[in-house]
Formats: sequence, C-alpha cells, structure tokens
Amino acid sequence: NSMEKRVIGIILTFLGIAGLILGAVNFMQTKGGVRNVKEIVIYFILGAIFFFAGISLIRTTHDRPS
Repeated sequence: NSMEKRVIGIILTFLGIAGLILGAVNFMQTKGGVRNVKEIVIYFILGAIFFFAGISLIRTTHDRPS
C-alpha cells in the first residue's frame, strides 16, 4: 500500500527527469537553426508534472509501523 505508492512516486519522478532531459536535449539541438518549439514545451511541461507529482507522492506517503 504505502510501499506501492512510494514505488509509483519513484517511477513518476524518473519519468519526469527523463522528460526534462529530453526537453533540454531537444532545446540544445538545432536543425538548420530551426527548433521544434511545441515538442520542447510538451517535454518540459509533462516532465515537470511527472517530476513534481512523483516527489509529492513520495513525500506524502508515510510508512506504517509494523
């Protein structure tokens, strides 16, 4: 229960980090001076949502004493 929530939080956090990294890599790559702004913004927004949702889930999940 709380362990499952924590694992989901960790997965969401890593997905968020991956999205932020993809957005940064796409931002740094230039193809003839043209950047795909929609793709970059979507990666950053989804990455931030997943990252902060994962961190929030990890922080608010409390372990029950056995």
